[in-house]
Amino acid sequence: MNTADSERMGSALEKLGLEQTLRPKDADVIVLNSCVVRQNAEDRVVGMLTSLKPWREASPQRTLALMGCMVGPKTDQLHKQFPFVDVFMQPQNFTPLIDQLGNRFGIDTDGCIGPHVPSNPNVTAHVPIIHGCDKFCSFCIIPHRRGREVSRPIDELVHESKMLSNRGVREITLLGQNVDSYGHDLQGAPDLSDLLYAIHEQVPSLSRIRFLTSHPNDMSDRILNAVSALPRVMENLNLPFQAGSDEILEKMRRGYTNIEYRRLIDRVRSIIPGVAVVTDLIVGFPSETEDQFIQTLEMVKDLRFDKVHSAAYSPRPNTLANRKMEDDVTSADKKNRLLRIEALQKQILSEMNAEYKGTHQEVLIDGSKDGIWRGRTRTDKLVYFDAPHHKLGDLVNVIITKTTPWSLKGEYVESNSKTTVLSG
Repeated sequence: MNTADSERMGSALEKLGLEQTLRPKDADVIVLNSCVVRQNAEDRVVGMLTSLKPWREASPQRTLALMGCMVGPKTDQLHKQFPFVDVFMQPQNFTPLIDQLGNRFGIDTDGCIGPHVPSNPNVTAHVPIIHGCDKFCSFCIIPHRRGREVSRPIDELVHESKMLSNRGVREITLLGQNVDSYGHDLQGAPDLSDLLYAIHEQVPSLSRIRFLTSHPNDMSDRILNAVSALPRVMENLNLPFQAGSDEILEKMRRGYTNIEYRRLIDRVRSIIPGVAVVTDLIVGFPSETEDQFIQTLEMVKDLRFDKVHSAAYSPRPNTLANRKMEDDVTSADKKNRLLRIEALQKQILSEMNAEYKGTHQEVLIDGSKDGIWRGRTRTDKLVYFDAPHHKLGDLVNVIITKTTPWSLKGEYVESNSKTTVLSG
């Protein structure tokens, strides 16, 4: 979501006549987009802001702006802590910086900025479809910073997808803190499946459509059936389970149990053959015992995810967990549990990715490294390969020749060879 916000902020600045520079010392305007989902992320933001203080104070003509989840509804404390910062912007609210720069350059910004759609996007792009979150999990600061859920109309999202496609985008990812709750606040209460069908049917020039992140409680059969039925919607789902212990899940206010999550994954894999399932989990949540952590470890072992985003619990201001629960799991225990999760997941990925060897995979070229093309399979596996006479955005057929836990290597083959779909 921060990447999408940054792309849109950049588009607005370009429409004001600014150009991007990759070296901070050459910039007239620096915008720092912040994440505070965990303490270490917030610490990095503070460190970066502090390092930019000399740059800002060296010239009164420079502008330093802070945007993103570090900025709440009230900014008094931020102004006091960072008096050298000129503009503070909450997520998705670009107006303060646009107005400040408009006044500085003598530009009337009303009506001249237009939609904040990237002007020169990559072959892949992000499309926020719902902002905010209504779940209020006890550990999560996002609802306090991004607000309640607000969905964007289907027609607006179809139009934006067409604009991106016309600008060279071949794959879009529909974004939301809880993307599966899309549409409940719109007239007629459309859902994510309705949006998937609309974009799939009305923007045929797009090669691929993805979406994230999902909440287990809102993953309906309508959504799963849409993924299964629509050829250009990718078989890749992000379904965080967060903890294996029912007691911890209740304290997290997740709204489901261990067995209910397992049954959901069984249903997902039965409806969508070959689906890749990605998950998030937290270790060291307040009061988590070794036995309760083992239940999380067993979830990873039994369900065999294609990717696991694991993190140690970090207290966040204003959250229920921070107000009502003691952060009583030691740093050493948190680190040990993370290492055990990572070791198990590495072993699982070694085995799962090995099954790709010798298969043919459809890959979208989205970059290169050291002269070698890079791309993603339908299930979001990273692949490196040679493909002469091709370019960014091409869909190519690749036979997998080597596998590691983190990526695949392959060779380009003629497109009339059949793509192999691995069962989930």
